[in-house]
Amino acid sequence: MFGNNSISISVSDSDSDELGRMRVRVRRKRKKPGHRVKNELVRRVIRAILKYWTLLIFLPAAGLLVFEASRIGRKPSLVVNSELGAAKKPKSEGNLNRLDPTTRVVGGVRERCLKLLPLEELEHLDIPEGGESTSPVKKVLYMSENDIPFLEENTNLQRTGATRFNVFTGNQTRDQREKSFKVNETPMVHCGFYSEYGGFKISNEDKNYMQSCKVVVSTCAFGGGDDLYQPIGMSESSLRKVCYVAFWDEITLSAQESVGHRIGEDGFIGKWRIVVVQELPFTDQRLNGKIPKMLGHRLFPHAKYSIWVDSKSQFRRDPLGVLEALLWRSNSVLAISEHGARSSVYDEAKAVVKKNKATPEEVEVQLTQYHHDDFPEDKRFNGKKALAEASVIVREHTPLTNLFMCLWFNEVVRFTSRDQLSFPYVLWRLKVLKNINMFPVCTRKDLVNSMGHIRKAKPLIT
Repeated sequence: MFGNNSISISVSDSDSDELGRMRVRVRRKRKKPGHRVKNELVRRVIRAILKYWTLLIFLPAAGLLVFEASRIGRKPSLVVNSELGAAKKPKSEGNLNRLDPTTRVVGGVRERCLKLLPLEELEHLDIPEGGESTSPVKKVLYMSENDIPFLEENTNLQRTGATRFNVFTGNQTRDQREKSFKVNETPMVHCGFYSEYGGFKISNEDKNYMQSCKVVVSTCAFGGGDDLYQPIGMSESSLRKVCYVAFWDEITLSAQESVGHRIGEDGFIGKWRIVVVQELPFTDQRLNGKIPKMLGHRLFPHAKYSIWVDSKSQFRRDPLGVLEALLWRSNSVLAISEHGARSSVYDEAKAVVKKNKATPEEVEVQLTQYHHDDFPEDKRFNGKKALAEASVIVREHTPLTNLFMCLWFNEVVRFTSRDQLSFPYVLWRLKVLKNINMFPVCTRKDLVNSMGHIRKAKPLIT
């Protein structure tokens, strides 16, 4: 039909079916079952997210809200519960009774800040006998109302005023202030206890005890401001030789008795002899606290050494060991802690005003006077930081240190209660006092456990 050159190819029905199946297999690539399942799962997840996205956002927010509510609900259990007798302990109580030493790194080596003698040596440590003094001050005479009756009506002095002088302090004039800084063998200065009507009354029984003290550790709490922390870390020798005296007023006595801290028949609470003072001379409790802090030589007339500790701290070292480490070893007569934050009086004045520790007006009066006296802005005197922290004061009761403390007290009365401002000024004016040990902050931290003030002291009502 097609000619001789055509080729005829016959295909049976069965061959045609087989060829069709082959074409299908080539055209379609079979997918693995697992791949289909995975894609289907992704599609379902995406559809669920799109459908329930609002619920997915709400659930975490609701969970966070429930968690915060449960935390708030637990807080009341930490507050004082009078029925169950449970109370939350202040954070500061974590420091109570700690004896572990404070250390620092010096030259790549960690060493203790306060290097005390070993315990066996502390037990046999004696108070040294006083040698011949080379001090230019031989004896300090304390001014009283009987010395200058013609200058003022002493019994009519006000208890408060522009300079806060009163019948306890005596009314120091500016001429008398200037003269008090001129050193001689027998200077006469105001130094508290000016009149028998001035206040700060102590019972005869307490006076007799205080007159027996040769070495004393003292503190005070006026206005119910702080609790009483028992000293720790003493050797048996110090327990026998050292007096521990805490000065309270009636407000503190009442506050402590209300929590079960009662003075024993022997006048003690633990190791502290409690001396309750009547008729505090100042309405400002901070000023009342300066009397035992600065005038220890007047309260303990026969003491050779004293250690002052602020009521916010727990003294935790052996007193005789502290005297040996901070005074005797370095041939010092006064040891006081350097200020940890600042070095300049003028920087400190700004901080005092900023923290509402004193009014701008009274600070300005003090700085104006110091500028007038050409007090320098030096941050260091005799190679030591000029600014002191003054919560721990260790000193020998020499005529020169007694004079220094009297002058310091008078500056605090005349100007502000912030004694950090007046310390370097008095040190600068009293140029003959040089053997002072201004120890670093880490040494102060080794001396005491810092508890912080518990509550604000109540002012006296006039």
